Amino acid sequence: MTKEFDRAVFESTLTKRFFYVPSFSIYGGVAGLYDYGPIGSVLQQNLINIWRKHFVIEEDMLEMDGAIITPSEVLKTSGHVEKFTDYMCRDVKTNEVFRADHLVEGILEMRIEESKLAKQAASGEGAGAEKAKKGGKGKVPKGAVVLSEEVEKKYEEILAQIDNFNGDQLGEIIKEYEIRNPATNNEVTEPVAFNLMFDSSIGPTGNLKGYLRPETAQAQFVNFQRLYEFNNKKMPFASAMVGKSFRNEISPRAGLLRVREFTMAEIEHYVDPLKKDHPKYEEVKEIHLNFLPAEVQESGSSTTVSMSIGEAVEKKIVNNQTLGYFLGRIYLFLAKIGIDETRLRFRQHMSNEMAHYATDCWDAEIKSSYGWVECVGCADRSAYDLTAHSRRTGVNLCAQEELEIPIVYDALVCVFNKRLFGPKFKQNAKKIQEALEALPQEQLAEIKKELDSAGKCSASLGLPEPVEITSDLLTIEMQNFKKSVREYTPNVIEPSFGIGRILYSLLEHSYYTRPDDASRTVFAFNPQISPIKCLVLPLLTGPAFSASLNHITKTLRSAGVAARIDDASSASIGRRYARNDELGIPFAITIDQLTVSENLVTLRERDSCQQIRANVDTIINIVIDIVNGKSSWEDVLKSHPTLSSDS
Repeated sequence: MTKEFDRAVFESTLTKRFFYVPSFSIYGGVAGLYDYGPIGSVLQQNLINIWRKHFVIEEDMLEMDGAIITPSEVLKTSGHVEKFTDYMCRDVKTNEVFRADHLVEGILEMRIEESKLAKQAASGEGAGAEKAKKGGKGKVPKGAVVLSEEVEKKYEEILAQIDNFNGDQLGEIIKEYEIRNPATNNEVTEPVAFNLMFDSSIGPTGNLKGYLRPETAQAQFVNFQRLYEFNNKKMPFASAMVGKSFRNEISPRAGLLRVREFTMAEIEHYVDPLKKDHPKYEEVKEIHLNFLPAEVQESGSSTTVSMSIGEAVEKKIVNNQTLGYFLGRIYLFLAKIGIDETRLRFRQHMSNEMAHYATDCWDAEIKSSYGWVECVGCADRSAYDLTAHSRRTGVNLCAQEELEIPIVYDALVCVFNKRLFGPKFKQNAKKIQEALEALPQEQLAEIKKELDSAGKCSASLGLPEPVEITSDLLTIEMQNFKKSVREYTPNVIEPSFGIGRILYSLLEHSYYTRPDDASRTVFAFNPQISPIKCLVLPLLTGPAFSASLNHITKTLRSAGVAARIDDASSASIGRRYARNDELGIPFAITIDQLTVSENLVTLRERDSCQQIRANVDTIINIVIDIVNGKSSWEDVLKSHPTLSSDS
């Protein structure tokens, strides 16, 4: 396998073989929108199917589906209308738009790289020296500046904390370090907040404002009570949902990594806030992950720390067992689909970048040619969402726990004189009553004191004017209660998966070119996720070959194994192998004269190019077993000798 990654060749292969392409490309395309072709769409679906088995089925989750168009009131309550923003700046002359943090990040990374090449060119050593000798394409950029150690260190500190800066701080960095549009060298404007949601109107009148959902989570939260009842009111439990989400990205770039329409897979694990341990925690506690804690980033470093999940939880680097458990399960899922574990880290959110709903959050970041990219977020959303929706709607979104030993306590309660209270406050009576009943014990004690001493009091209860209440309308009494049921608002641990980002990372991690021929590109998908599992190649044509071809493909497909036929006899067998290696097909069955005479076929494995020969049905069963995870190619070679390898 070649070591140097050529993104231009990689992307050309993806386009040529129609993995995915820009949407509406014959009209010029639209930034941030993509269409998946036959390979890309099946690869995505296989990824989702493995995700569903790994999480929904193995963890006994409740899967649901929800509406894409979401009323404005829901997203106001969740905080998205006010806070779902990124910072944007513009070229002062061309009006070209940039996401501010990405602009700063790109410019500083470019300056560090150019400085490195310039130093190498000056010393006569390294890649910079080679590029200087060659000149032309790939040479050291004209005007590259050698940075002092102090400046380079400052740049690296800024990059380590780039996600932690607010708009004002980004503006200061842009001014201090003269960050400009790299294409025009023009100055850019001060960063301003830009809401990322696509707004719309529901119905013909336009009176009901809505948005395309920015996440699938809210549909799950508003249905919590129904999910809880479906689960027989047992806690903890999890709901899950896969579907499209939409974000009006400021400057969508980097292919599938930053798009405006994308597929998400989200889990909402509801847990008692006093019991955040997990019954299956022991299964993952010994897994070692590469952690990048917030305090390390805030010190200006990006150095990861390798430790077990158990140690991270014990040291409170990871907040609780349930959060740690899901970090472990996320790691196992990504490894299962083929993500390179050496290019995976778990980065903790710093204080300023923490979402408005989160108390702790870790991102599974995967390294590609674009750098480290967040592909999975795992947040402790506390009780934020359920509490907010319950307050806004008046619907109880709580769970209950039967207490073994009842709790006996005294509490102040409001006793209303309904005969006088209603006529006094008229249409506001219900609102005032509910506001008084919702007051904490401390405030009720203050009101009771005033009523007892002065016979009246003035209270601010969310109305335009303070409300005057007299002792003939309301008395506040201390009453004794015995509570056998504890009611609480569950906390939520949320793993959120960006399917497109994971898919792109998988494509890069699976891609290589043959050592003896750099023009022969290969995608090394594992058999479980590969869109097409087996290629069937007849070397000759005729009724006898057609019968074997039909038997093999029908048997494979009936077993759920996707098979592709390449019967273009005008092309050599090597050429046919090569063009299907580009599709990531792990196995190829070749039908030749021995198939007709002795019922034998050859089976080729994609990456090693090793081949074995055996009876048709034996080979079919080998492929089915490997695809279903019951066997491996290494297991097969123990009982089947190899033939000479093809190239």
